[in-house]
Amino acid sequence: MKRPGILLTLVLGFLIGAAHADVPPDQLVRERTTKIIELLKKNKDAYAKDQKKLYAMVQEQVLPYFDFRAMSRLVLGKHWREASEDQRNRFANEFRDLLVRTYATALLKYTNEEVVYLPFRSSPEDKTVTVKTEVKQGGGGPLIPIHYSFYLTDASWKVFDVTIDGVSLVTTYRSTYAEKIRNEGTDALIASMAKSDKDDAINKARGQKAGSSK
Repeated sequence: MKRPGILLTLVLGFLIGAAHADVPPDQLVRERTTKIIELLKKNKDAYAKDQKKLYAMVQEQVLPYFDFRAMSRLVLGKHWREASEDQRNRFANEFRDLLVRTYATALLKYTNEEVVYLPFRSSPEDKTVTVKTEVKQGGGGPLIPIHYSFYLTDASWKVFDVTIDGVSLVTTYRSTYAEKIRNEGTDALIASMAKSDKDDAINKARGQKAGSSK
């Protein structure tokens, strides 16, 4: 199934703003989704012309509210326990950069899709919760569910996984990376992620240079 750009956009959109523990996660999702859509409508052309600005926005507004180390631990599974601290840190950094690039690209594909917020249920003692939304596609396509998994730290709610149309982000990357680690090892995986990051940066720079010369 084709994934509209709004899907990954909404994964991060609600995170702009303070994710304080006294703000319910469902309220964060609703308020921040509205905010990111406003920013996109206002600045989309500028972001398309200069993706450094787009990346900077994502890094500033999103990174503090995702727990990338927890996500990295879940993605690597048993390989996290076997990895050295240096390998863990390098993987977490590369995984963070990968998601920033993926989200930033998705932001530019937003085309006014509508978000439906489903009833939220939790109790005061809950340490993990799921906020459920659905995206209504243009042209009468099926609703696509997006579920955000939060856990409560000492001071705030943070995201540790996102499920899109029944597919977990963490599980997807775990399956992909486990095979690479089995065949080539953890260092090889991290090196390939770093190379992908470098290649992407070079291609983006070439594309923007070509666009500016027209």
